[in-house]
Parts: sequence; C-alpha cells; structure tokens
Amino acid sequence: MSQIDDLPPLRDVIATHDLRAKKSLGQNFLLDLNLTSRIARVGGALDGVDVLEVGPGPGGLTRGLLAEGARKVLAVEKDARCLPALAQIAARYPGRLEVVNADALELDTSAHLTPPWRVVSNLPYNVGTELLIRWLTPASWPPPWESLTLMFQKEVAERIVAAPGSKAYGRLALLAQWRCDARIALTLPPEAFSPPPKVHSAVVHLTALPEPRFPADPQVLEQVVAKGFNQRRKMLRAALKGLVPDVEDRLRAAGLNPTDRAEQVPLEGWCALARELA
Repeated sequence: MSQIDDLPPLRDVIATHDLRAKKSLGQNFLLDLNLTSRIARVGGALDGVDVLEVGPGPGGLTRGLLAEGARKVLAVEKDARCLPALAQIAARYPGRLEVVNADALELDTSAHLTPPWRVVSNLPYNVGTELLIRWLTPASWPPPWESLTLMFQKEVAERIVAAPGSKAYGRLALLAQWRCDARIALTLPPEAFSPPPKVHSAVVHLTALPEPRFPADPQVLEQVVAKGFNQRRKMLRAALKGLVPDVEDRLRAAGLNPTDRAEQVPLEGWCALARELA
C-alpha cells in the first residue's frame, strides 16, 4: 500500500494497467506520492474546495488532492487507458472524484465545478501553454477560478514569472502578471518522472487578482503585446509598424520611447499603449 492512502503504489498501478506514457499525449507521470501531495498543498488548504485537474494519468496528483481534503476533483483525461486506474481512486473516495474522458481544450469545465474553484495540474507538455492562456483570458474578470497551480517545463515556468529586460520576458509574463500574482513554487528534476523528460520541470502558482494591475482592454493589450514581441529584436516603432498609421506619436503619447525594444517595456507601459490605441 502507498504512504498517503490504502491504494497500490503508482508503479504497480502503471504495471497493472499497462500505462506506458505516450509521447504523442505529452505524458510524463509523477510517481512519488509525497511529491504529489506537496504539489497539492502549494495553493493552500483544499478543504471545501473544488479542483480541476487536467491530464491525471494514473492518478498520483489526483490522490494527493483527495487525501489533502478537496471537496471534489474534476479529472479531465483524454487517454482512455487511464480510466480504470482513475475508477479505482473514485471508488476509494466516493462522490468526490468525477472523471471525464475528454480533451480539456474542448470541455466546458464550469458546468462541473462550483466557483471559486482551483486548477492543480501536471499539465501535458503539448497543451500546457494554450490552456494557461485560455485561463488568463476569460470573457470577464475575475474568473471562476481563484488560483492555478501548474507544472510546466522549467523554461516555460521562467517565462511566466520573467521580469522586464530578461530574455524570458514576453507575452506569457505580461498576460500572467497583468491579472495574477505569479511565482515558481518548486523545481523538479527529470528523474522525478516516468519516463524522465529531457528538461527540468517547475510548478508555478498563480493567484487571480480582483482587478488587473493597470486598466487596459484585454483584446487590444494581447494584440499589441503579440505584435511587439513577434519581432522582439526590432525597435518598437518598427515592430509595431502597421498597427496604426501614427505609431511613433502613439508610443510617445503612452510615455514610451519609440527606439526601445519590447523587452524593455514594463507591464504598465504596455497597458498605457493599449489604452492609447483603444
């Protein structure tokens, strides 16, 4: 039996159900149940909270979330091979685990959860960034979730928390830090996973702010940031050329230097430019 519940150790679960990780699904399974419990605790106490988990695989993190007291876990798993292992966990925690065999990019999760819910996931590498951007850009703010605790490749995690002037600073940092407090909670070596990925991984914790840090239209901000960082080596006046006819005047009106580069502009500056363009 395992150290957190009376279910079998994860290596046995994977062997019983022949759950070899599929590269095509971006799967890397976490086997250490002490570690999955630690990740579950990153966002604070889970008592009375609904949690969304994307890509539970054999259910290591799922078990951590339930053992830590989550009221309900909605586990969205695309790989049908994992369903028998997850059904075993659902039987151990009656009424607290709902498993949906679906693509998380196509599922309306809000119909299954009571807000404010949290997201805690060891995200599949191939959809992690796209899911994060969707969670950061809902139709209205504040969102139905209160925090995101997400596993990424370390390089992606560093892009989320990056500061102006750094190589990692870009669209992801701006979208995340405009509406959230973001921090790297822990870093994991490749050998923590099966199979071991080629890179280190990191858990990022994002807490939704009641209001964005600076006023700006979300769509305008996303458009201008995407264009600015698409050619990040160019000066702003060249990178943003074609966005509006008088781009240099607009940059100056927003308090920005047209000869600066995108990575030199702090969040406040991008928001000022978005307001000027709106």
